[in-house]
This record gives sequence, structure tokens and C-alpha cells, in this order.
Amino acid sequence: MSIQSRLSLALEAGLLELPEAGRIALFAPREGVDLSGLPLSRCHLISGLKPDHDYFGGLGLTCAVKPEGRYAASVIFLPRAKALARALIAKAASVTDGPLIVDGAKTDGVDSILKACRERADLSAPVNKAHGKLFWFTAPQGAFDDWTAPQHQEVEGGFVTAPGVFSADAIDPASKLLADHLPVKLGRHVVDLGGGWGYLSVRALDGRDTIERLDLVEADHAALACARENLTDPRAVLHWKDATRWRPETPADTVITNPPFHSGRNANPDLGRAFVRAAAAMLAPRGVLWLVANRHLPYEAEMRACFSHVEEVTGDNRFKVLLGRGVARKRR
Repeated sequence: MSIQSRLSLALEAGLLELPEAGRIALFAPREGVDLSGLPLSRCHLISGLKPDHDYFGGLGLTCAVKPEGRYAASVIFLPRAKALARALIAKAASVTDGPLIVDGAKTDGVDSILKACRERADLSAPVNKAHGKLFWFTAPQGAFDDWTAPQHQEVEGGFVTAPGVFSADAIDPASKLLADHLPVKLGRHVVDLGGGWGYLSVRALDGRDTIERLDLVEADHAALACARENLTDPRAVLHWKDATRWRPETPADTVITNPPFHSGRNANPDLGRAFVRAAAAMLAPRGVLWLVANRHLPYEAEMRACFSHVEEVTGDNRFKVLLGRGVARKRR
């Protein structure tokens, strides 16, 4: 049962009625969510995640990274991060003249969001289905203003991050472990795959004058906006792209990465494996991959399929730094 099924159930049962005219904003739906119960010609999809943006754009929906104008109704698909969920509701409330429809799984914290919204607005009875809830309300003016998240925040080292991005509150310890063990020589062309708000790129460029170009590839638009502030070195080029599909114009000497291993709320090691294959496809024949991962993630087999030499350079009980050297065969 998909998230959209709760919405379809509410619409088909007459529990929820959408406005007959006007645009409907869809905040942060994930790839694969069924939107067939909605009038898609009136929908405006808002997502900062490039794979989702491309997926729904390919289905013919109008997509953007932020709201544009006002909406007759909004549907908010709750993300896992509580701060981001609240920020999405606050943003939707500020641009919507009609109902706000909130849909989420219990594992996304929908129960706590429902309770908090009930303290600020008159809510519908929730629709309970498939380990989740859907509810809706019309927001009183200003009722959710204090949920508006700051566009940026600062963490240790003076780095700028944003609510909801990976490692928003502190430098990620796995990324720090990798950065601390990178060799002095990384080659002329380096790629930071899934570079987030730029920590690894900043560390890689620091003190390495032999790097001529560094490409940071990141799918999260909000994280990339932070990276633009953190990464002022003119050798850096930033790309809002799906890291598993992007390819450089010329082969890279080194790829550095701390690949994500969640898709939505579900752990998905296949995503990290896809990063390994993508790295092999963009490296020169003698290129090198430096990867850090949680200790339990099974990336070694994929690396051995892609590189002639694979070793664990360092690690602890939580993380491991893996080195892949010499592309075994080109991946396309």
C-alpha cells in the first residue's frame, strides 16, 4: 500500500474534497509514489532532490525546487527529518489558500506531527492506512510561522548547513575519517560524489595545489546551496545531478565519496553500490576511489568487481575507509 493510497482513499470516500480550481502544490513526494488520484494538470511538484525531480518531470509534471506563487491546496509528504517536516508545513501554510494535506508513515514521525498540528489548527479525523496517517486542515494565519526553518545554520569549523540535509548539525564523523586519511597526492582531477554541503571537497582542496579541478556532484538542492557558500575555491565546480548517472567531460584521477545508504526511510545498500559503479565509470584506467562507509555495509564485493586492487586503509568499529585502484572494466 503506497502513501498515495491513503490520499486516494480519502478522496474516493468523499472524506476529503480538493478545490475545484487552482493549482495544487505537492511538497517532497518520493520517486514511485502513485499520484494518479490527483488532477495532475493542476499539480505543481516541489522537490529539491534531483532523482525525484527528474522522475516526476519525466511523467509530465511541472516541477520546481521552491514554491512559485500561491496554491489552492497543498499536499505535504513527510520526510524523515522532523525539522524539515515542520519547515515544509510552514512553507506550505505560507503559500496555500485552502487545505493543507499531510501524509506520512509512522516511521516518518507522522503521529508527533499530527499532535503538534492539532495544537495549532482544527484537523480532520486522520485516515489510518498502511502504517501511516493522512490528515488535513486549513492553517490559521501565522499559526506555523515559528516552524519556518532558517535557510542556513552554522556548525563547527564555520561550515554552513541547512535543516534536513545530511549531517546538518555537525561534521559527519565518517567523512572526517576519510578526509583525515586522504593522501597528499590526489591527481589533477578529483570528483566528490554525493558531496553534500561540501566538507570533503573543502578538505580535499586544502593544501593540495596539484588539484586543478574538483567536481562536486550532489542531488540535494539545499545541500548544494550550502556547498556554494562553503566551497569558494575557484577550482571547484558544483553540479545538481544524480550522482549515479552524472559523468565528467574528461576521466577523473580520483573519486572521493561517503555514499548515502538510505532511499526514503528504508536502508538501501544498493545505492552505495551504484555509487561504486558510477565512480568506476568516471575514472581514468589507473584512477582511484576513496570510499568511507558504515562498517556493516557490504561494498567490498562491488568494489572488487570494478577495481583490480581493493583494500581497507583504516577503520574502527563504526566505519571503514576503502581504497579501489585500477579500473577493472569501464561501466556505462
